[in-house]
Amino acid sequence: MDSLQRRYFPHGICFGCGPANPNGLRLESRPEADGLVAEWRPAAHHQAFEGVLNGGIIGTLLDCHSNCTALWHLQVKRELPYPPLTVTAEYTIKLHRPTPVDGIVTLRSRVVESEGDRVVVEATLEARGKVCASSRGTFIAVPPDHPAHKHWTPPR
Repeated sequence: MDSLQRRYFPHGICFGCGPANPNGLRLESRPEADGLVAEWRPAAHHQAFEGVLNGGIIGTLLDCHSNCTALWHLQVKRELPYPPLTVTAEYTIKLHRPTPVDGIVTLRSRVVESEGDRVVVEATLEARGKVCASSRGTFIAVPPDHPAHKHWTPPR
């Protein structure tokens, strides 16, 4: 299966998950069991210091993956042909240990609360089989008059 990003917003330019951003991270999230999973490989220029992934990159990965989890959840819950646009209302990140850059990192996420247009997602970032970071975020589906909608082009 194509990632949700490639399937639903192939022209997206988000730094974290936009397939059309040549300088972005190009995260690709896919449904798995009760949530989403993504694998991503850091490059040398993503380091904070030698061998360790930058915390801002970690935050971007967790935010984008969790946001994608929220929009996917709402699409499935509402039985929509494509996901609604969701934006980050808030999120927190906990850095548990340094994240090595010499291999693939895995992101896993799941919805823990959902009411109306509001979805709360918890996520982890793992490397070498250990959780290196975790997050909890609130994501909101926004109406067509929201400023972000001018950049949102769901498939027709």
